[in-house]
Amino acid sequence: MHAHLIQLDITWEDPAANRARVNDLVDAVAPTAGDLVVLPETAFTGFSLDTARTLRDAEAAETFLADLARRHGCTVVGGLVAPDAHGRPSNQSLAFSPEGRLLARYTKLQPFSFGGEAAAHAAGDGIVHFECAGLTVAPFICYDLRFPEHFRAAVKLGAEVFVVIANWPVKRIHHWLTLLKARAIENQALVIGVNRCGTDPSFTYNGRSVVVSPHGHVIFDAGESERVVTARIDADEIRQWRREFPALADIR
Repeated sequence: MHAHLIQLDITWEDPAANRARVNDLVDAVAPTAGDLVVLPETAFTGFSLDTARTLRDAEAAETFLADLARRHGCTVVGGLVAPDAHGRPSNQSLAFSPEGRLLARYTKLQPFSFGGEAAAHAAGDGIVHFECAGLTVAPFICYDLRFPEHFRAAVKLGAEVFVVIANWPVKRIHHWLTLLKARAIENQALVIGVNRCGTDPSFTYNGRSVVVSPHGHVIFDAGESERVVTARIDADEIRQWRREFPALADIR
């Protein structure tokens, strides 16, 4: 399986423009059936806390992700704002199967309180995971990365791969890279981190979408501008390292 990291320069609160750009980027890379395509957090609106505006796009965004998965025969993961089970606005990561079926709906466990998100978006209440090409994948979103307990909980449920989507600003990009490596090393997991690039009214983003091996090595790096990075994902590498060095067996 190959993972395609879509490092998007998100146009602020313009879903139509962002969907058109995603189509262009994914069409250009021409994923093979069975691959994984990953879009950033809030990929169609940017990190807007105007929930009246972002919620209007929720249904169209979900339909787009399902259609994208079906059209390319790939698993697709992407971020959007949508109502939670109680009707509250929430920051979500959705995964769709190659048939366009919803595989997982994850709600961000840790809204970014420092940036005001906790007042706009309800927090999630649990870990989810899904199967992709025989691997167990757990999705996370941006600020979740600072809370290792959630990743350890996912490993206890069988996660082998973490997909972290983000709008992580340049002023803290060193934290992004360091924490992705830490989550990989401590959980003996492969980590796919997909960040946006460009600007919004509040922040500048410099991408650095990466794939990190279970040993903590950055094996693919998208750099700082809009682009797609394609990485081969090897299930055997993850499982072999866990067999050779069974640290997870000592979790207390």
